[in-house]
Amino acid sequence: MRRFLILFAALLPLMGALLVPDADARLGGGHSFGSRGSHSYFASPSTRLSPNSAQPFQRSQAPAGGYNQNGYGAGAGLGGSMFSRHPFATGLLGGLVGAGIGGMLFGHGFFHPGYGFGGMFGVLLQLIILFFIVRWLFRRFFSGRGGMAGASPAFSRGPANQGSGWGGIAGGMGGGAGGSAPLQLSPEDFRAFEQCFLYTQQAWDNQDLNAIGRAATPEMVGYFREQLTNLQRQGLRNRISDIRIEGMELSEAWTENGMDYGTVAIRFSMLDVTQDARGQVVDGSTTTRSLATEVWTFLRARNSHWVLSGIQQSR
Repeated sequence: MRRFLILFAALLPLMGALLVPDADARLGGGHSFGSRGSHSYFASPSTRLSPNSAQPFQRSQAPAGGYNQNGYGAGAGLGGSMFSRHPFATGLLGGLVGAGIGGMLFGHGFFHPGYGFGGMFGVLLQLIILFFIVRWLFRRFFSGRGGMAGASPAFSRGPANQGSGWGGIAGGMGGGAGGSAPLQLSPEDFRAFEQCFLYTQQAWDNQDLNAIGRAATPEMVGYFREQLTNLQRQGLRNRISDIRIEGMELSEAWTENGMDYGTVAIRFSMLDVTQDARGQVVDGSTTTRSLATEVWTFLRARNSHWVLSGIQQSR
């Protein structure tokens, strides 16, 4: 019994970690995904705001073959397997499965009381922990993830992608065929980046995917839809307010295959809270501002406006 209590106390922090929502419920969930044309698997130049460049894409629809620079191996943007990215999950599951296999080898079954965590209590504890682990892993890795007041005229052009010139962009993401050339940006371009950033944040707070679709590529909208769906399944909603851009610096800008790209590091702060179905705050603060630095890539087709095509976390 004493051994059981010691093990139970040691596992309480783990169980608590599995029960709380993800700390990064804001737009993008603190992950790196999207596309940067033929630069998708090349490290973007560092800036003062992001001195160590940005994390490689964990998810991207850009073809990965042939790109290899600064540690971004071919296929790196696809993130590899689930367990190679999360060795903690591998070790934890391995330990549970190993204990069960040990019981089976000795002829006592996978959850035999004599070889569990202290008899019948151990069996129940193993089942509870296994349930929450599977539940957490499913949410983490397998969940599918009108107009606005004060919206910029650039993003109020009716249905997403209609007449924008970039609805079929997926075929142009592989890139590189026509090469790329440096692009000179104007102050108006940086104002457009800021406008798009603030607009998508407001649309996220309103849970308005149609509005996000007017300021982001279809690929990005798909990722945001998955994230919203995941939060809704947990009965949670992320609310952000009082968003302020603290700094913005250019990393690189180029043009290829009739598309213009601009990658910038953005430091911003906001009030960021996650609420449950009753409106109770389960994560974040309504009074303390959170600060983050992300690397955003914007895309512009001919005769269109800048839209979001990728988000990467600053290292």
